[in-house]
Amino acid sequence: MIIQPTSLAALTWAGAAAGSTADSWRIGNVLLARPLGVSPQGTIVLQIGATTVETQSPGTQLPPQFQVRVLSLGAEPMLEVILPQTAETVVQQAMRERLPQQNGYAPLLATLAALAQRPAARQLPPTIRTALALLEHAMRTPEEISSGPGLREAVTRSGLFLEAQLADPMALGNAVGEEDWKAALLRLATALAEDGYAVKPTVSGPGYAPDTAPPLQHRGLQAQPRAGAPLEGDPLLGEEDTLDLKPLLERLTADVHAALARLEVAQLETATTSVWMVEIPVLSHDGRDVLQLQLEQGTASDDPGTWTLGFALELPSLGPVQGEVQLRGQRLSVRLWAHMAATVEKIERRFDQMRDRLNASGLILDQLICMHGLPQTGQSRSAVLLKTIA
Repeated sequence: MIIQPTSLAALTWAGAAAGSTADSWRIGNVLLARPLGVSPQGTIVLQIGATTVETQSPGTQLPPQFQVRVLSLGAEPMLEVILPQTAETVVQQAMRERLPQQNGYAPLLATLAALAQRPAARQLPPTIRTALALLEHAMRTPEEISSGPGLREAVTRSGLFLEAQLADPMALGNAVGEEDWKAALLRLATALAEDGYAVKPTVSGPGYAPDTAPPLQHRGLQAQPRAGAPLEGDPLLGEEDTLDLKPLLERLTADVHAALARLEVAQLETATTSVWMVEIPVLSHDGRDVLQLQLEQGTASDDPGTWTLGFALELPSLGPVQGEVQLRGQRLSVRLWAHMAATVEKIERRFDQMRDRLNASGLILDQLICMHGLPQTGQSRSAVLLKTIA
């Protein structure tokens, strides 16, 4: 931010330049400043060093004390306001660092599946094998997330709240790090690094423009398909009887750090918004999938008692499925989308069962519908529900 003093309140610039303030008012010098008030003409009165000056309002509130750097002198010198780094600036800087590194969980889950198929994985160092086992233990099963308490536990252990839980002395007795997804990722990253597997530096330089994906909240909900695992003959797999897992472990290292960056981006987003984006890896008998959740509380201008839960999931047997559940007091609205027509029919056949369970819970069902296709891209809100983003 730049300010330009328009006049001296008590002296003239010529007198100030000839006096004891001449040395301090040199180009490049940093001076201490504080606002004194507003003049009858509406200008801001500042004390800069030993000199009192008037300046036009900078358009933002100034702190009780700050620093300025002298950029130019003359009848109306130019000063740069040096404000202390704010929390928002720290968040923005961390976001810029992690965005190019992030990637979804699907590639990591595919690499884990490929590694589990290699008999040579049994020969890995104990620290890596233990970290891999704990990472798999941190994944939720379909049975666990199909109930309210189970889904709540999955959100709690998704990694989004790890640091907050570690800062809570009451939570330390509940083995916070044992089943937390981020803690398991950090443990595996440490084990791989100790065994000599480090993340390769990101390519950068003039003319290099990587395709950086935006944060999750800018993209909205997206059903994530399973990433393709390496096929037989892929150099990453090697020969069936070889103990050389180096290419696969190098990919695993990159996938782990990319997943950590994605999770930390989601954590940083929660610092500036009341919307939570949560991704939960799900381990079933036939593969690994990613459940994405979006949870938002109504604003004060809307209805703070309203909660909207969106979700997105893609399973090989159902294809992409998305949904929105909005709760206003005891009234519930449910809207579902399915990419495949056959999936719409399967869901609609369960509507009677869903209505019975909702009625038994005491909720009043205002709407229950399943539509063919996926929601259109956009971040506008309808009168009833937040629209998800395809």
